[in-house]
Amino acid sequence: MAKLVLWDIDHTLMTMHGLGGDLWAVAFQEATGVPLREQASVTGSTERVILRETARLHDIPFSDDLFTRFADALGAVHLRRAAEVRERGHALTGAATALAALDKRGVRQSVVTGNIRGAAEVKLATFGLDTHLRLNDGAYGEDGEERSELLLAALARADVPAADAVFLGHTPADVTGGRDAGVRVVAVATGKTTRAALQEAGAEVVLDELADTGRVLNAIGA
Repeated sequence: MAKLVLWDIDHTLMTMHGLGGDLWAVAFQEATGVPLREQASVTGSTERVILRETARLHDIPFSDDLFTRFADALGAVHLRRAAEVRERGHALTGAATALAALDKRGVRQSVVTGNIRGAAEVKLATFGLDTHLRLNDGAYGEDGEERSELLLAALARADVPAADAVFLGHTPADVTGGRDAGVRVVAVATGKTTRAALQEAGAEVVLDELADTGRVLNAIGA
């Protein structure tokens, strides 16, 4: 039985229908003083990687100080515009029910996300998805560049061995990161990646969505 379930956030638990890119552009300009002309690919990447590659596209030197300024700005703009997040985004069907069902069974839950923590907290709270999550056990964009690094950080914080954990995500990078960290991976085809691509990446189980709570619990092993 799974003792720890770790969730990706964007396109696994919720979606913001493009608002995230708008908020990212605001934070980028606030942190660098330069308007965003082009953003590096975001699918499956962490905020640190996205910022580093986007800074390179703008001939801006990347540093830990720049990332800290950006992370602070991104968290702040999410907080300022939380009402807009609520209006434009929504929790994915079945997400809240699955979280509640796992909690009822006594399964610890947290998140592993490329988002910086400030932004993640606003998103989850806005859609009421934070109630059953132990956010201090999770890992965020501040914790590394690779998904496997984030997963290992979360396992260490939760003090749970990889063999007792399950990670749910929606990209091949999520699947690969989970396998590299030694956790079981349940992929959810709620993003842009097809079922076939997620299976090819090595997911043990691929779900079309989270709407069928029984199937979700069975897939997780809870």
